Amino acid sequence: MEIKRRKSRRVNVGTVQIGGDAPVSVQSMTKTDTRDVKATIEQIARLEEIGCDIVRVAVPDVEAAEALRLIRKATRVPLVADIHFDYRLALRALEAGVDKLRINPGNIGPRSGVEEIAREAASRGVPIRVGVNAGSLDRRLLDKYGGRTADALAESAIESAKILEDAGFGDIVISLKASDPATTIDAYRLVAKACEYPLHVGLTEAGSPRSGTVKSAIVIGLLLAEGIGDTIRVSLTGDPVEEVRVGREILMTLGMRGREVEIISCPTCGRCKVDLRKVVREVEDKIPGILPNLRFPLKVAIMGCEVNGPGEARDADIGLACGKGGGILFIKGEMVRRLNEDEFVDALVGEIKKMGGSSG
Repeated sequence: MEIKRRKSRRVNVGTVQIGGDAPVSVQSMTKTDTRDVKATIEQIARLEEIGCDIVRVAVPDVEAAEALRLIRKATRVPLVADIHFDYRLALRALEAGVDKLRINPGNIGPRSGVEEIAREAASRGVPIRVGVNAGSLDRRLLDKYGGRTADALAESAIESAKILEDAGFGDIVISLKASDPATTIDAYRLVAKACEYPLHVGLTEAGSPRSGTVKSAIVIGLLLAEGIGDTIRVSLTGDPVEEVRVGREILMTLGMRGREVEIISCPTCGRCKVDLRKVVREVEDKIPGILPNLRFPLKVAIMGCEVNGPGEARDADIGLACGKGGGILFIKGEMVRRLNEDEFVDALVGEIKKMGGSSG
């Protein structure tokens, strides 16, 4: 599927570019207390390992803002400070060396404070995301549109961007999120037509990894397929690593990111005589550590029985066709050797490393 992306400006977030013809990036947000520097650094390291392009951290108070100095020194991934209620926290975050700010126009404070943020961010070359959420819209817009509608979200974003523009600031990214998928989609469509700022796409408060993954994949996938979106975040109640995995999978499914290791596995049925779910899960868990050294994408088939197993296994770069208590390993369509069930995971991971040129 060929996707024609919407024309947008480009901004730099540390070493990552958003907008223009830059690849769509994947973001996440730490779930730790930012004031706990050690825990936050450790979580950022896990996110970076899994392939997260940009990481956002909450800055609820001065102590958290000051913690950013230590976090910035200990991490390499571009860092975004999430600011609400007090514009002075944004100024402290800029002093700490963050690569981007996220402010919410519905609660950041007086216009003069936003203007001060804009001047300081401009002097440091730091972009600002205008992050509009349905849950914190200005009362005036709620009254005007009769609730938390797509039009209210869009108008809030454009008005807030205008404040930054009037202050001479142009490195703007916009997001418009609601927990309702239809409202979110309509809001992004409206703003996509109204400006050329890059768009951060996501569904807020999407829910648990089970339901949130489905809703996020529909909303983000649909918008990206329409060419709308320059960076994405999947918001799930749970481990942020899972957010990145889902985000990358959305991009790879749409052909917007190279698929490093594609795992094809059967859903299993009464013919399956091995614990295929366990094998697939353990192989998937080991792949993130391999990716940094992988030189080209691989297709890996893990099949549970003799119906489609041999055919799928032969068509993959690396394939496993399972039977009772064991299986057959295929490499580039050729049967290599028989394996016992307890050898499955190590054999597959070993071949992924070998064939992909990974020393990890």
